[in-house]
Amino acid sequence: MSNRRVVITGLGCITALGESADTLFDALCRAQSGISTIESFDVTQYPVKFGGEIKTFDAANYIDPHEVRRMGRFTQMAFAAAVTAVRDSGLDFEKEDKNRVAVIVGTGIGGIEEIEEQHVRLLEKGPRKVSPFCIPKLMGNAAGGCISIQYGLRGPNFCVVTACAAASHAIGETFYNILNDRTDMAITGGSEAALTPIGLASFCALKSLSTRNDQPQRASRPFDKDRDGFVLAEGAGVLILEEYEHAKKRGAKIYAEMLGYGATGDGYHITAPLPDGAASAEAMRQALRQARLNPEQIDYINAHGTSTQLNDVAESIAIKTIFGSHAYKLAISSTKSCLGHSLGASGAVELIVCAKTIQTGVIHPTANLEVVDPECDPKMDYVPGSARKANVRYALSNSLGFGGHNCALVIGRI
Repeated sequence: MSNRRVVITGLGCITALGESADTLFDALCRAQSGISTIESFDVTQYPVKFGGEIKTFDAANYIDPHEVRRMGRFTQMAFAAAVTAVRDSGLDFEKEDKNRVAVIVGTGIGGIEEIEEQHVRLLEKGPRKVSPFCIPKLMGNAAGGCISIQYGLRGPNFCVVTACAAASHAIGETFYNILNDRTDMAITGGSEAALTPIGLASFCALKSLSTRNDQPQRASRPFDKDRDGFVLAEGAGVLILEEYEHAKKRGAKIYAEMLGYGATGDGYHITAPLPDGAASAEAMRQALRQARLNPEQIDYINAHGTSTQLNDVAESIAIKTIFGSHAYKLAISSTKSCLGHSLGASGAVELIVCAKTIQTGVIHPTANLEVVDPECDPKMDYVPGSARKANVRYALSNSLGFGGHNCALVIGRI
């Protein structure tokens, strides 16, 4: 078994609560909501009129303006988050072996807005008017491709597409690449920009979204008995993973150590989780086994916690399956209560939150949680109300995706 260790040395994110890990985490700890009425397109006819829309993001702050028009929004956000993470890490790739640097970035849907726009152009103006940038902007692997081109990186470069588990799977596979000595460092995470006319309409048709139009900032309420669906959001999260000795040699700042990765499939339903959460529980078991930790050693779980009826119950059952009586002693909170659900980006954003939790010793609350659903178990600590100080040595992050994809990541203080 490899003696190599993997650490997190850089964090970058683009979210409705800010464009840095510090800004995001501070807002979460204040239970600030990033949910608002959608302004980028007309939502008059939609049953849901709000989401986690990023209103202030300007790609030109991160990308050569001439290149911006060649990238779809999800690629722009991934690129910006990557630039931020690289700066945070202090890495200079000109001093590194670029064959030993991976770029593995996930997405659930990719450039859906480009498909929408070019389809309208096709119908209204004909095939000759379809943009030559259509394919480069819509393909899911564009984010990783553009990031690698920016830095001239030639290590493993691929895209993971597993719906809402995509970013977590991307990080887990990156972790394996470094452990197995294929690379020494990597840019990894996820990005999503599905808050578009067809994106919103499709999730409305699926009846999976909250319809709390009169109180959008109170709409995402994971584990609450009055929850009525998730809130669609956009965003990106990127982390720098690095082999420990390499990071130590260059004097890098280390946020946390990657310790375990578990991945399973439900084999049950295309959108609904297994009611007993058995496969999600197995992913957690795998991650703990690889981390060589007993369940009692986990201090905090960043839950997938979508605010849907089925997910929150199944995840709560899965946690109790693995943690037993310790499930009532550890802290559990959901970042989506403030940010909404950024689908294929969510796992990366949430692992960033876990890293900040370990670094700061503060656990952010699950916003809008007033009365715990009896089926989720009121005896469990979902951190309602306000943030709290805690000595978090080990944290676990859960991600569950449509299609029955489950992923668990474990990180710890170095």
